[in-house]
Amino acid sequence: MKNLASRVWEGFLTYALKFGVVGILGMVLDVGIFNLLLVGTFGTGHFYSTAIGAKLISTTVAIIFNWVGNRYWTFRENRRSRVWLELLEYSVVSIGGLAIAEGCIWFTHHVLGMTSLLATNIAANVVGLALGTAFRFVLYRYWVYGTNRSDGLANLQAAASASAVEREEALVKS
Repeated sequence: MKNLASRVWEGFLTYALKFGVVGILGMVLDVGIFNLLLVGTFGTGHFYSTAIGAKLISTTVAIIFNWVGNRYWTFRENRRSRVWLELLEYSVVSIGGLAIAEGCIWFTHHVLGMTSLLATNIAANVVGLALGTAFRFVLYRYWVYGTNRSDGLANLQAAASASAVEREEALVKS
């Protein structure tokens, strides 16, 4: 039983905790930039000072921060040898999470008619963030950084070690 609990802890829960730490830091960036843009800190009347524009920019900055944190800390054992492919897949999943948050803003503004700063923050940074985070975690863990990926660094190292052992065994036999 302890072995099973240990495997669960070292597997899913460890990833979830690390993902959470990176995510919280990314959320601070996202929410901070979002509100700075939304309240007009950098000017008004621009696309980036609208709720949709501010969320697009703030989430893009957070995506880049989170990719670095997840690649080099959370999923470092399973990061990909093909960095650009990993970044592309990570971005596709992140854009899906962004679309969820943007959909929550759109729904709140255009269906519910609630456009206050509080309503916009709840839509974007509570509901949208929670739904988007669940979506991203599952796809990052099992697709982008899935242990079954043949081009993951851990898998490539294991294959290289296996090849070295096979070469050694072949030399011993001959």
